Amino acid sequence: MPGTVLLLAASPLGRGRLVDAASVLPVLAAVPPSVLSGAETASVVELADPLEPQAVLTRLRAAAAAPGPLTVYVAGELRLDRRQRLPHLALARTTPATVRYTALPWHWFRDELRLRAAGATTLFLDLRADADTWRALCAPPAPGRPFPLDCGRDAAVYGRVAPPPSRRGVAAPTYMKALATLLRSGRRLPDEELHRRTLARIAPEGAGTDLVLEQRGPLPGDPHAAVTAAVRAGRHAEADALAARLEQAAGLAHGPVSEEALHWTEVRADLAMLAGDAARSCRAWMALAGTRMAAGQPADAPAVEAAVDRAHHQWGRIDDPVRVRELGVRLVELRSRVPGRREGAVEHVRRRLREVQGRGAMPAGHLRTDPPQGATAVP
Repeated sequence: MPGTVLLLAASPLGRGRLVDAASVLPVLAAVPPSVLSGAETASVVELADPLEPQAVLTRLRAAAAAPGPLTVYVAGELRLDRRQRLPHLALARTTPATVRYTALPWHWFRDELRLRAAGATTLFLDLRADADTWRALCAPPAPGRPFPLDCGRDAAVYGRVAPPPSRRGVAAPTYMKALATLLRSGRRLPDEELHRRTLARIAPEGAGTDLVLEQRGPLPGDPHAAVTAAVRAGRHAEADALAARLEQAAGLAHGPVSEEALHWTEVRADLAMLAGDAARSCRAWMALAGTRMAAGQPADAPAVEAAVDRAHHQWGRIDDPVRVRELGVRLVELRSRVPGRREGAVEHVRRRLREVQGRGAMPAGHLRTDPPQGATAVP
């Protein structure tokens, strides 16, 4: 099956940039697509110093929807937003004061890749952190919280995060350049071996300081693979039944509001979307957001915002005017508590409700032209 490659190199264009991320793209572009992907044929998408996080999200979403193997190469720098203290990939217009609005939230990688088949996704990362982000990454992890650069349990991740440059100036993405140089030999080594040889080449620079990233793909027998296989075969009821059993088992083992149980609740909401039942998916995402907030998570927590954004996105795909009104009234109340990152989300729902009440149901594609930022993709 043809592969897909996403090359993303991003860093602020003004003063204060930590790394010249885009300098690695000519080296990567010289590598044949088949070697970049590890597949016989592949399509390559290149993003050099993109300006808008929504544009990157669109490309990431399209790449994640591709059925074959996906390999993502990311070079850039990490910044924390001042409000939630979450890591973001800085883009061309990012400044310390505008991280939340001009940078790419790292958890979007996890959110967009979570529906892919187990073992079909690999990321190679060469990241440079500013001082604030570096301290956060090196701090002991909080109980029950994933590593801040988590890319999902079904993806293989290799690379490094380097601390701020020791002296004034702009660093080079040396891990990614060494990786590209190895790939230019024309031979695609196994991922772990490729990662090991790349680290050996940059050892004098990063020895004892870099944070090495190494997460192998899922083990055989992973239940996510069984759910994915059922979906791809069109057995949606079977996939939901399996996910429901896993959700119940996780709830009994870890508690009904544990992340282990809520993960499978999210999977079931996505399965409803993939089965074409937008109303059930919308209802599930709204219930999940309510559960998280009832458990004490704030309205601007990434998982809460993501759940409401996806509920909003699915609501926009409903044709039945009765269900549009029923779920829309609940969505208005929820959006009032969780407005999300894009302005006007509450009014967006209210406007459609007024139009439905005045003229009947709107076309299902009405909201798809301008979905809330971070909304779920449909593979």
